[in-house]
Amino acid sequence: MALSSMTGFARATGSDATGAWGWEAKSVNGRGLDLRCRLPASFDHVEPVARAAVAERFKRGNVSLTLTFDRTKEPRRYRINRALLDELLALGRGLEGRVAEGAPRLEGLLAVPGVVEAATESEDEEHTRQREQALAASLAQALDRLADSRLEEGAKLAQVVADRLTEIAGLTDRASASAAAQPAALRERLQKLLRLLLDAEPALPEERLAHEAALAATKADVSEELDRLRMHVAAMRALLTAPAPVGRQLDFLCQELNREANTLCSKATDMELTRIGLALKGAIEQLREQIQNVE
Repeated sequence: MALSSMTGFARATGSDATGAWGWEAKSVNGRGLDLRCRLPASFDHVEPVARAAVAERFKRGNVSLTLTFDRTKEPRRYRINRALLDELLALGRGLEGRVAEGAPRLEGLLAVPGVVEAATESEDEEHTRQREQALAASLAQALDRLADSRLEEGAKLAQVVADRLTEIAGLTDRASASAAAQPAALRERLQKLLRLLLDAEPALPEERLAHEAALAATKADVSEELDRLRMHVAAMRALLTAPAPVGRQLDFLCQELNREANTLCSKATDMELTRIGLALKGAIEQLREQIQNVE
């Protein structure tokens, strides 16, 4: 499975005899999976279907779904408000002899607000069921396109992550090859420290001397940090082609990389190793920024 980003955008449309609709789906990075739906009035029943469909396809990301529905294709029908019309005619008859003679004209009666009303026919259950199925189908199409969009972004993201890991591996090799990390340099520093401890006035107890020597040896040796850096880089490279969402695992390993880089800097005893350690920290921070968008 290719790496998937949490950023994407997609649309899908549909229509039936009464109207046309459109789904718009977009997502950005998030710690978990969060869905926000914007639906027209009377379409609230669609939200549970949308939530189930999103949860089936995605594990992380803030997903926004918007449904628009245009009823312009629905035929317009009108009806006469007979109760109001009868009331107007009765009022007209009550005014006979008081106003000019002549029956009310049809166009005048129809122009009275409320006499002519738009008629809305209730949809039968079969039509409602068919439209819900069509809405669900176009929603599935939009979410599939969103998944493809996230995979497309993920492919670009994977290349950036791979480049950063290559940079981190190269800096780790440079740190390993530096003079400060070589056994001869370690022995020289430890011998110098031991001479200082032995010449100390007053003389240190043997137990204290052994403790200080062991502490100095541990602090001077960065081989474990370098080994763990290599191990974490290898694990992250393997995750780039793993068959499941790996964003959380990559984020954890990135934290471990940063921990080892910090320790390397704290143990560095010369400018070369310090510069390499700082460069490592910068590359790891760039890696972390990219990983924040991995599903």
